[in-house]
Amino acid sequence: MTPMDPAPLRRDLVRAASLAALAPALPVAAQPAAAPAAAPTLRVNGAVHDLAGLDPRTTLLDWLRERLDLTGAKKGCNEGACGACTVLLDGRRVNACLVLAATLDGRSVTTVEGLARADGTLHPVQQAFIDHDAFQCGYCTPGQVVSAVACITEGHAGSEAEIREWMSGNLCRCAAYPQITAAVQDAAARMARGEA
Repeated sequence: MTPMDPAPLRRDLVRAASLAALAPALPVAAQPAAAPAAAPTLRVNGAVHDLAGLDPRTTLLDWLRERLDLTGAKKGCNEGACGACTVLLDGRRVNACLVLAATLDGRSVTTVEGLARADGTLHPVQQAFIDHDAFQCGYCTPGQVVSAVACITEGHAGSEAEIREWMSGNLCRCAAYPQITAAVQDAAARMARGEA
């Protein structure tokens, strides 16, 4: 075991600070002014939005609902357990209630509102949910639909059991799980045929 260096004495610290304060300032070579940093932005459903001035504690869910009036993602449990707030972040599903909006500079978010085509044609998953009555009260449906899109694009829609496993993060209090599973299977087939 090697002996440790003795801790600096207070007077040594004061002396060093005093000498530093009394030392003449050295001339600094002129440097070009740095370009101002670009304002942080987030792309939502294809449109770019400014994040400047955002309270750093604001969740993505609250920002989407309160600032952009995109109310499809629902506030259910507000702790990432129910999946009602599921959105796609750079193509991957996330619970928007667990993500701070201020951390998403330069990223891309797709909400349920951004799934349909510009001409109003529904995404195959949205249409399949309607065709299979894959909802009852509808509160969880936007999160279920977004999660189903990800489930299919991730390649996890090969069987009923696989769909149930990969959709298990989205809860439905009405227990419409058989219809949801059928809708995901149907949408996967439609997307495989190129209907996306």
